[in-house]
Amino acid sequence: MDRPSPQPAGANIQPRSLRDSLIARGTDALPSAYRFTSICAAATCVLAPAYTLRWHVGPVPTTLLENAILVTIAVFLVETIRQRAQLIWRTPMVFPAALFLVAGAISVVVAPDHHAAIGLYRAYFIEPMAFAFVLINVITTAQRALTMAAGLAVGGIVAGLANSVVVVQALRNHTYDVVNTPPVVIYNTANAVALFLVPLVAFAGAIALHSEHRRERGVAAVFAALGTVCVVLSFSRGGYLALGAVVIALALSHRRRLIIAGAGVVVAAGLMIVPAIRHRVLTELDFANGSNTLVGRFHLWSVALQMLQDHPIFGAGLSGFATVIAPYWNPTNADRFTYPHNILLNSWTETGVLGVIALTWILFTGFRIGWRGWRSSPMAWRAVHLGVLVALVAVVVHGLVDVPYWKNDLSLELWALLSITLAGAAVSSAAPKPSP
Repeated sequence: MDRPSPQPAGANIQPRSLRDSLIARGTDALPSAYRFTSICAAATCVLAPAYTLRWHVGPVPTTLLENAILVTIAVFLVETIRQRAQLIWRTPMVFPAALFLVAGAISVVVAPDHHAAIGLYRAYFIEPMAFAFVLINVITTAQRALTMAAGLAVGGIVAGLANSVVVVQALRNHTYDVVNTPPVVIYNTANAVALFLVPLVAFAGAIALHSEHRRERGVAAVFAALGTVCVVLSFSRGGYLALGAVVIALALSHRRRLIIAGAGVVVAAGLMIVPAIRHRVLTELDFANGSNTLVGRFHLWSVALQMLQDHPIFGAGLSGFATVIAPYWNPTNADRFTYPHNILLNSWTETGVLGVIALTWILFTGFRIGWRGWRSSPMAWRAVHLGVLVALVAVVVHGLVDVPYWKNDLSLELWALLSITLAGAAVSSAAPKPSP
């Protein structure tokens, strides 16, 4: 981090930026920096699922989420100029993020549809990473970090509850067979609900278990419970797998780990009593069942690997998977996929070997910063760092069988969570050290 070196006790501290100056003066001064940008950023987080609201400005397609990001960036630039703030550029994420941008740019060039690839590059690379840069500079307190996470949570709960309502109605009216794809609203697939919500449930679980403040613990616990219900009603088997990983990770973080793990087992056993959920899960364990999605995943992964043998360096390019895989795919198979539904294969087919290296580096950096923050940050930040750490666990585990990044809301969510732990590390680095 680009932060002042520790000063001897009693020495004059001369911070290098407005942000550092505010941190050195204490938390009472921090809210005055980037006040309007913070409001816009939190609203953008709420609107993450609103990428489904689309229109055109002339020939250029756009979304409500994209416009919210652009407004946030514009307000950030105005406040930066007015405050004469020195921005934070140097973080551990600079080089892996830059490499990811380069990999994405190359993938635009090699993509079969350059127009579609440019749109994805804008939505999955430039905009969420620019938003993360804003958050790293704007998040100056743990409270602001929680506000951004709460914005994501509100947006996720609105989408999740809306989807849960239509699923429950379909179950009550006997119009939904649980071995098939659940009905949806807002999102295009029910899996999208779980992909967005499980990392936020993980974050909320960390706050509920480890926050210093009772109110924060209570609010986080309520969200974690609601989010879990929405994930259960999404009938996403990948979501169930990720939830299990989250419970294990949270249990390991707490001194009452056996009680937490035991409670998780009891809840899981109770859910398996519900006929619809039991049928959905047991179908996935029966490889002779035609509705078993893992069998289809295995075939999809096999075909994707065949394609990658012929395109090992650059993959299929952004938006190119469905086109490039066609000669390898059984033409009698009615299913058509835009991604191979595996975190490694997704990044390889979309951005080539360079993208795999970059995304691995990004996730490793996020894990490393989150772990260090959980172990050694000031108490106000430790639960926040743990929340990001466990959220990344959810992303990776769910990514074993699904697409945890390549969507507008998911790319924004991942970069927002990474920016939270990076901002926390920056704040801890800039804060004045206690006298010996």
